[in-house]
Amino acid sequence: MKTPPTTVALVTLGCARNDVDSEELAGRLEAGGFRLVEDAAEADTVVVNTCGFVEAAKKDSVDTLLAAADYKESGRTQAVVAVGCLAERYGEQLAEALPETDAVLSFDDYADISDRLRSILSGTKHQPHVPRDRRKLLPLAPADRAASTGVAIPGHGNHTPQQLGDHIPQQLKARTTPATPTDAYHSTGTPPSAPAAGSSPAGSSLSADDVAEVDRPELKIEAPDLVSAPASGPRVVRRRLDGGPMAPLKLASGCDRRCAFCAIPMFRGAFVSRRPTEVLGEAHWLAENGVRELFLVSENSTSYGKDLGDLRLLETLVGEIAAVPDITRVRVSYLQPAEMRPTLIAAMTSTPGVVPYFDLSFQHASGPLLRRMRRFGDAERFLELIAQVRAAAPGAGIRSNVIVGFPGETEEDVDILCDFLSRAGLDAIGVFGYSDEDGTEAETYDGKLDEDTIAARLDRVTRLAEDLTSARAEARIGELVEVLIESIDTSADEDGRTADRRTAEGRIAEELAASGRTAEGRAAHQGPEVDGSTTVSGLPEGVRVGDLVSAKVVGSDGVDLIAEFAALVSPRDRRPAANLTA
Repeated sequence: MKTPPTTVALVTLGCARNDVDSEELAGRLEAGGFRLVEDAAEADTVVVNTCGFVEAAKKDSVDTLLAAADYKESGRTQAVVAVGCLAERYGEQLAEALPETDAVLSFDDYADISDRLRSILSGTKHQPHVPRDRRKLLPLAPADRAASTGVAIPGHGNHTPQQLGDHIPQQLKARTTPATPTDAYHSTGTPPSAPAAGSSPAGSSLSADDVAEVDRPELKIEAPDLVSAPASGPRVVRRRLDGGPMAPLKLASGCDRRCAFCAIPMFRGAFVSRRPTEVLGEAHWLAENGVRELFLVSENSTSYGKDLGDLRLLETLVGEIAAVPDITRVRVSYLQPAEMRPTLIAAMTSTPGVVPYFDLSFQHASGPLLRRMRRFGDAERFLELIAQVRAAAPGAGIRSNVIVGFPGETEEDVDILCDFLSRAGLDAIGVFGYSDEDGTEAETYDGKLDEDTIAARLDRVTRLAEDLTSARAEARIGELVEVLIESIDTSADEDGRTADRRTAEGRIAEELAASGRTAEGRAAHQGPEVDGSTTVSGLPEGVRVGDLVSAKVVGSDGVDLIAEFAALVSPRDRRPAANLTA
């Protein structure tokens, strides 16, 4: 009798970069003979791709691991394995603090993930790794990194040596511009008073509060369309876990900046660009398998190409990606304000198929406080940058995140931030309260604020951000927007009200009561998951998920828009998605 394949469920937490990493793991596991399932209770192994960004994300990861471990008592599950940023960041400390987890794996284990899981399932105890500063694994000079070998970088395939310039496709070479010292001056180097080069996160510890006893909710695995989603791609093995029309596409990994509050470079490593040929190959593969919008992700997209000999390579690459057949929209994320340049603004506002969407991480607006954060800029410089964007594309979407309660922040600093936000006209604003992160420079700072002060400032700025972004959405009433359709709902309840996917009651449902067929999607200024959505009413028959439609905005609800269908702009290809494992 043939032995059935071992089953595995993947749970992904955190950002879009983690989504890409999970799809790489899924591709490797399926290629190694595992069968992916949606229900954790039906999985022999549950793999949790954790997030280790801030305190709340760490606790969420721990809660999810504990919830998965409960299936070992009530279901078929034999092992729970932690991967991802929390696992990489804490290694043996996480394994010791969380014995319910059967193994904690490093990025170095990804290439052999199938063998690792089989070994764990056979009863072999996995030796967790000792955390280390992954920035030290690659040369300090970005140009020297392309020749480095043997460094595991999720989403980059095998990191093999190459000659400088070999990464550039022939059709791109004639249009690239050599980098200059001025171009790269913000990108490398260690600022004064930064931690010594020999410092390591290995000495950081996982707080006991992170693994305190918690209520363990039922674990729900979000992995729709497992039957039809494709399973592997060019160079990097990849299996889509979401059959929707949008997919993240990784440009690069790691970061060379030394922001005082951020631990990400320590466990994600130094900045490394993927080769354009590899990015384009994966873009073609995603398009062939039903994707219409590509969401370009990295820790710092504005640095793309600096280690490949051309800091302006992104300006050309976005056009090449947008030209891939069946790709309707290309969206760039994670832009550093200090590294923005006129050529990149021009490319993002004038290249057909590239949406004018600017994800700019300002973090604050007080110049002195930003210097303390080891960042550049101030309110006036940021407003000048926004003005440049809006001069090129008046309707451009601009979003940002800010931190309040950073050590040494004064009431005057908060006033400066609030004044900046009031003048900036941002479409989406994420507001975070500061918390110490292990191994960061800011952890050693004096001037720490008490929790009540941080909470009060967080509440003040959050309320302002909500009012400002709601007003910005309301100002779009009357505009025609292009919306990528992501879900369609034709149902109505017994009272005749439209059953909106996000809310069964409220103003959106009421306004759509008599509008017939409705859909939800995103306009060009709305990024995936965090920037709101657009509900489109009056959809004619034949419009499908993945179509791009024009719609007139007739209302708003917070950052969400309400619109009426105007025209079909681009119908989705009717070909069924290829399953490369069929």
